Amino acid sequence: MEARSTQLLRGTLDMCLLAIIAQRPCYGYEMVQRLAQQGLALVSEGSIYPLLSRLQQRGSIEGYAVPSTDGPPRKYYRLTLTGAAQLAEWQAEWDSFAQAVSQILKGVHADVDHRSAHPQPDLRPQ
Repeated sequence: MEARSTQLLRGTLDMCLLAIIAQRPCYGYEMVQRLAQQGLALVSEGSIYPLLSRLQQRGSIEGYAVPSTDGPPRKYYRLTLTGAAQLAEWQAEWDSFAQAVSQILKGVHADVDHRSAHPQPDLRPQ
């Protein structure tokens, strides 16, 4: 189960990070905690920092330092206009994809007459 969850998460973690940052600016460890609260406890800080770096290089987020009373300044991330547009696009793609997968798992057919596409042989005695 964990291997499949890891594969599913790998393709969606950047979208999840943008969605979390869109709610309010936050720092890396806080993102990990928020993901865990939503049931994605297998995400570690080490796995999100490369993604945050890529998102920042693409201009989707920007980082800034905030002084901390507990030690060195924390690096917070906030969404840019580019990131907001990217998140909206990814959410639309995800909604469409998730709906299609859900329909397949529930056995719903999408306006296709499956009888004509795959005719069943006549097994009646001749």
